[in-house]
Amino acid sequence: MKDKYNPVVYFEIPVSNIDRAIKFYKSVFNFTFEREVIDKNEMALFPFAEESSGISGALAKGEIYKPTNDGVVIYFKTENIDKTLKIVIENGGQMLYPKTSNEELGFVAEFEDSEGNRIALHQSSN
Repeated sequence: MKDKYNPVVYFEIPVSNIDRAIKFYKSVFNFTFEREVIDKNEMALFPFAEESSGISGALAKGEIYKPTNDGVVIYFKTENIDKTLKIVIENGGQMLYPKTSNEELGFVAEFEDSEGNRIALHQSSN
């Protein structure tokens, strides 16, 4: 029998302009980034705390990274979807899917970031 675990351990969000993307995500979520070059690709690493649950990732700029509205959807946790969506729009993003109840799990919404990626939000019901 296999151990139970969360299978996703890391993500990368493709960007065309890494400075613009850092500014967008810092404005929307107040994230701080650590910049690195990995395999000739510019990376801005999201915060990560080993002792916390969840995963982390990076904004990634390079030949192989193409922003898209049609790929994998990543959900960011937020305390207030309405407030977060307002900040998204103020910073050049667009709402793609309005705040919607996910029954007892809380609420979800989707937006397009500064680079053209579809990103989702999740707000717990408690």
